[in-house]
Formats: sequence, C-alpha cells, structure tokens
Amino acid sequence: MNQINNSGARNSGKETIIVTGSSGLIGTSIIKRLAEKYRVIGLDNTGYPFPPREAECVCYDITSEDSIRAAMERVRYGYGNKIAAVIHLAAYYDFSGKPSPLYEKITVKGTENLLRVLQDFEVEQFIFSSTNLIYKPTSPGQKISEDCPLEPKWDYPESKVDTENVIREYRGCMKAALLRIAGVYDNEGHSIPIAHQIQRIYEKQFTSHFYSGDTSHGNVFLHLEDLVDALEKTVERRSVLPDEVAINIGEPETPSYQDLQEKIGYLVHGEEWETYEVPAPLAKAGAYGMNLFGDAFIKPWMIDRADDHYELDISRARDLLGWEPRHRLLDTLPAIIARLKVDPIGWYEENNLDLPASLEQKKD
Repeated sequence: MNQINNSGARNSGKETIIVTGSSGLIGTSIIKRLAEKYRVIGLDNTGYPFPPREAECVCYDITSEDSIRAAMERVRYGYGNKIAAVIHLAAYYDFSGKPSPLYEKITVKGTENLLRVLQDFEVEQFIFSSTNLIYKPTSPGQKISEDCPLEPKWDYPESKVDTENVIREYRGCMKAALLRIAGVYDNEGHSIPIAHQIQRIYEKQFTSHFYSGDTSHGNVFLHLEDLVDALEKTVERRSVLPDEVAINIGEPETPSYQDLQEKIGYLVHGEEWETYEVPAPLAKAGAYGMNLFGDAFIKPWMIDRADDHYELDISRARDLLGWEPRHRLLDTLPAIIARLKVDPIGWYEENNLDLPASLEQKKD
C-alpha cells in the first residue's frame, strides 16, 4: 500500500511568505533575510533575472488576472491555502519622468488583479511598498507624518496613491500595511540620484557646480539594510498591527543638496565643491539643450521639482514596529565612494552609468 509523503514544503512547519518583484534589489534582499524563518515564494516575470534560490520562483504576468490565478494555484498546491504575508514590491518605474500607461497597467491595475486572486486564500497581511514622494513637499525642519497632505507631482507617486486606494477597496479581510518608503541606497550606491550626483563630481562635469533649486533642500533616503529590517518587523508584528495602517520608513534626518555636494566633493577630490544656484528658467533651457544632443540625466521636468523638500516623521514606525534606522546617508558616503575609487569601472557598471572616455580606455 502506497503511503502519502508528508515531508514536503507544505508540511515543513514554516509559515509562507510571498514576495512580488522578487528579482529586484529589495526583493532579493528581503527573500534572503526571511528565508531563515519562512517558506518564501518569489513571484516575478518569466525569464531573467530570477529571484534568489532561497525562494521558489513562480512566474506570472501581473497584468493578467488569469496568469496570477495560475501562479497562485501552484502556490496552493505546494504550500497550502494559508499565507502569512504578501510583500508587494512589483511596480512600474521610469526615471525619465515621461507619462506611461504602464503605471496604470502594472502598478495600479496589476495590484487590483493580485488582490482579487488573493481573496481565495487565507492571507493575514498585505504589505505595499509605497513612497514618500506621495506627500506634499515641506520645508527644512518641518517633518511629514502619515496624516499630512498628499500631493504627488508625477506619474510614479500618483500611481502609488491610486494603488493605496485600490488596496483599501479590495483588501477584504487581509490586514494592510502601506509602507511609505524613502529613496533606497546601499554601500554600492544603487540609487539613481545619488549615483548620478557622484558621477558628475567624479568626472568634474560643468553641471556638477550648479543646481536649479534651493541647495538647503533635499530628499529623504534609506539604507537597504534598514528597509529589510522594517519589512521583517512588519511581518513579525502583523498580528498586533492595525487592520490598515500607513507607516513612514526613512532616515530621521534629511541631508540637503549642499550637504551631499560638499561631502562628495571632499571624499572624491579632497577639496571643497562650489555649488551655485541657477534660476529655474535658465536651468530648464540648459537641460533642454543637453537633451537635444544626447540622453542627459538631468531632464527639464526635474527642474520644476528641484525645490521639493521631504523630511519624515518616523515616530509611528518606532511605536508600531520598534524600528529605527541604523544607517545615515552622509555616514555611508565614504563606503560608497571608497568602492568607486577601488574599482571605478565596476562601480559604474553596478550603478548602470555610462563610462567616461578615460574609463572606457582602461576597460579596453
């Protein structure tokens, strides 16, 4: 008589976690952390890149409810009906600032598709990676709490606001944690604005000495390790969190653009880096001209938001999650730039930057 094998993942005794966008920088890091305690499934697009091997990769198309349903039937077959948490990182993002229907198709409608399918499962918690950019900008010294006004200024944060509303409507019995996350970086850089700012100064580009906004303003950032800590604590405390809650996740201090310029200039070249404020119309004309003759990083639309300042109140994260970031961007810049100096070509490639002619010659 054949006996049923009960030794599979379904009966491992570990709770199940699903991570969407599982092959990205954040997805890879959180999977490696959670795999020590949980059974982790990575939902991602078909083909390379894949989630880390600590998770089972289940391929799907988030724009298709039928595809999501088929993927989740695989999850049900292998792991059962109960899911401790879904960490939803999958979204569309384009730093060019151009409008795109993919924000609606992938981020907003894709999340609705996923939530509809999840109603057939026993999901305790749905964690959504939102952004601090949904808030109305503030002034230095004035922190933004979760109850402050929302004022998204372009398609990316607008899609996050719309998706938060979708979650409120379609979450059903699932608890929802809306993490409003600051700009993520790590010891390699892996932040588009930080990497480009370092690049401009490293190459001594003419534009590195000019800024179209108030140099005392800045954006809030967050080290990848601190984000992973916050995600893990959100999962661990799911039973005591409110049914629906928004939580700011970022560093408590916001470095100004001037702070970053001075620190990067000193670390890279050992000298003070002069930065001059340029009137917005002149800066916009300059950015337009540069983009006529190539794909310059600075786009005319960025000029309109150069004065925006974000500074987060993270007291709710402290109270509800027991979370406090251990890193600060200004303290991490020496490590980032040390890696640049040791291996400039590798650092440029790691941060998806075009090599200057001097490094191209060394590569050859």
